[in-house]
Amino acid sequence: MVFSSETFLFLFLPIFLVVYYLTPIRHRSVTILIGSYAFYGWWRIDYLALLFATTLWTYAFGRRIGAAQSPRAARMYLTLGISGCLAVLGVFKYLNFFIDSLAALWGSTPADLGIHWRLLLPIGVSFYVFHAVSYLVDVYRKDAVATDRFFDFAAFIALFPQLVAGPILRFKDLTHQFAHRVHSVNLFIDGTTLFAVGLAKKVLLADTVAPLANLAFATETPSFWMSWLGAVAYMMQLYFDFSAYSDMAIGLGLMIGFHFRPNFDTPYVSRSITEFWRRWHISLSVWLRDYLYIPLGGNRLGKVRTYVNLMLVMFLGGLWHGANMTFVLWGLWHGGWLALERATGRAQGKTVVNLGTTLLIVLVGWVMFRAADPMQAGGIYAGMIGLNGWAMDPAAAIGITRESLIFLALSIAVAAFEPRLNRFAATYLAPGDGGLGWINTVLPAALMTVLTAVTLMKMAEQSFSPFLYFQF
Repeated sequence: MVFSSETFLFLFLPIFLVVYYLTPIRHRSVTILIGSYAFYGWWRIDYLALLFATTLWTYAFGRRIGAAQSPRAARMYLTLGISGCLAVLGVFKYLNFFIDSLAALWGSTPADLGIHWRLLLPIGVSFYVFHAVSYLVDVYRKDAVATDRFFDFAAFIALFPQLVAGPILRFKDLTHQFAHRVHSVNLFIDGTTLFAVGLAKKVLLADTVAPLANLAFATETPSFWMSWLGAVAYMMQLYFDFSAYSDMAIGLGLMIGFHFRPNFDTPYVSRSITEFWRRWHISLSVWLRDYLYIPLGGNRLGKVRTYVNLMLVMFLGGLWHGANMTFVLWGLWHGGWLALERATGRAQGKTVVNLGTTLLIVLVGWVMFRAADPMQAGGIYAGMIGLNGWAMDPAAAIGITRESLIFLALSIAVAAFEPRLNRFAATYLAPGDGGLGWINTVLPAALMTVLTAVTLMKMAEQSFSPFLYFQF
């Protein structure tokens, strides 16, 4: 079940909200937990056991760490707790990759070695394991108190708005919200508005440019124009797909009184890779900084160690996205540029040249991120520099529709002017008493109604398209 499906929009969400608001306040964490398990179990009910086991393990070791009588004991419980969480991630996300690599090393296949099974990757495992690890570390650092409220903690781990694709949350930021949070009509309206905007970004922008990206990456030797068209299309698809999910998750949180931090801040106006990572997938950037980069020494151990730390963190960040060499290379690509910017002092570039260079670096990285393997990425790169010819293959050109090109142009325009659009929306479309009368009330409602209607009509005519980050 995904947010942009009819099942979620017209069945699960209305039922959950009605039950949630009919539940007494003191029992709403239980309602969230049951609803979240129902949401997750809709995909694979058997993997609920893994989610529950991870929750129980983390809760128990958090209590142990909090009650430890000495730093040594606390460190021992922390090590055991994190090891168990990372074992879940390692087995279900990387065991297949390890077996394939081992077989390839022997010049064979897993089947030839007698291995005829494959582990299915649980959706959301990368996110809820990170939630669990951050909780254990925060308790160990005494940045958070080990909770004795199991249902609150279990509801946090399973919280369905962000369960399968983030943003990455930390229990210390939500503890007080589980104990006491405000519910109001205005918050609910803000939540539904943000959800509607996210749904529109997913359906009207991400899904409509996706065929262009799919076409280019499915072409064996894409030409110059096909390669650039596919790369730019994927650049737009990924941003509007993932930011749409984040908007919808934050909006759903507001509907039930939770305030999640923004996960994107107009990343395609960045003027350096350093700035890009302050604006893209912010919750992941902050997590990597607080739980990897700083513990590794950050920039406190000299220049060389700083560059090594940046490369290592981005290598692990790439590997977190999946057990594929493409993700590793993508992480190293960004790590290298972060280190170079730190070394040359160009991390705060302000010129248009830096804007264009940053977008090009990001675009080149996205090609590797999207490719099934480095060889496929190499084919796109070859096409981008003209090695596969310039003319568009007539057979491939048939798959390029006028609608997809129009929406690609629209998505580029939205990404380019997003800061201005956000300022306009905050000034003229946000509800409140800003002295603008009907502009702050009737106009936003009318625009959201039209946008939602157009989105639903588009959903009705196109095929199902899952969120991209569901595979991570």
